[in-house]
Amino acid sequence: MAILVLGGAGYIGSHTVYELIDAGRDVVVADNLQTGFRQAVHPRARFYQADIRDRAAMDRIFEEEQIEGVVHFAASSQVGESMTDPLKYYDNNLCGTTVLLSSMVAHGVDKIVFSSTAATYGEPKRVPILETDPTSPTNCYGETKLAMERMMGWVSRAHGLKYVALRYFNACGAHPSGAIGEGHNPETHLVPIILQVPNGQREYVSIFGEDYPTKDGTCVRDYIHVTDLAQAHVLALDHLLRGGESDVFNLGNGVGFTVKEVIDAARAVTGHPIPAQVSPRRAGDPAQLVASSERAKAVLGWAPRYDELETILSTAWSWHRSHPNGYEEEKA
Repeated sequence: MAILVLGGAGYIGSHTVYELIDAGRDVVVADNLQTGFRQAVHPRARFYQADIRDRAAMDRIFEEEQIEGVVHFAASSQVGESMTDPLKYYDNNLCGTTVLLSSMVAHGVDKIVFSSTAATYGEPKRVPILETDPTSPTNCYGETKLAMERMMGWVSRAHGLKYVALRYFNACGAHPSGAIGEGHNPETHLVPIILQVPNGQREYVSIFGEDYPTKDGTCVRDYIHVTDLAQAHVLALDHLLRGGESDVFNLGNGVGFTVKEVIDAARAVTGHPIPAQVSPRRAGDPAQLVASSERAKAVLGWAPRYDELETILSTAWSWHRSHPNGYEEEKA
């Protein structure tokens, strides 16, 4: 029996495929390659170029492969873009998940681990955030992810689907082997943008707002290594395959760092001055997002291995220094 990883050519998806294969799993990857990269797919995974919104393609995979569980990363995920193009997010995230779940129900596949987000909480009422805290997204991306969670809840009631939604915080870093890492075009994530400065690809890094109610006025986020996130997906899948109940878990290190602190840490790791300039706030950015991951530790047995910010940044810098253009150069 195999595990189907949707969006397995993307950043977190590709790292999860590596962890699944290291755990001895047979893995099938489906990705439309709009934002993912064929080169990021583990050579031992079977690959289908397919769009989650294409019911015929989803049916074909379930008919051709013996799938016992699904890990779902196939979604648009940029906060800023979601505010300017919300219909794209409803189409890809909600409509795509509707098609996927319909195909799963039709083929009797009843276990799914879902890549959700801390953006489901919106502006938190307290820090660190608990899974039981109110969900009130401040951006369209978070709104669609929350709707996807709720959709799975209703499908669970109607059809017996078992699901785990993993609400995680700021993924960063790269595979310790250096085989895969983060590559987006255009890049919107803080850590790779910072590292573009010492890589000679931009002159400075922009800080979006320094008037937030935080210790230095810049946004606070919980940064978690991508391999630690990937391992949590493997543990969540094991939880379901052992007969575990549907659940929601936060994933983070439980420690928040401001944008300025991340830039300072990157200066230490790279030895580069990394100039920074302050720009206006971005719409939909909460001041603080820090997770409590105690439930994931207690129920799933999960524990971050790369929980030091400089360690995370070192793996990212190793990848970006050797792949300054991400995967794009490998296409040439």
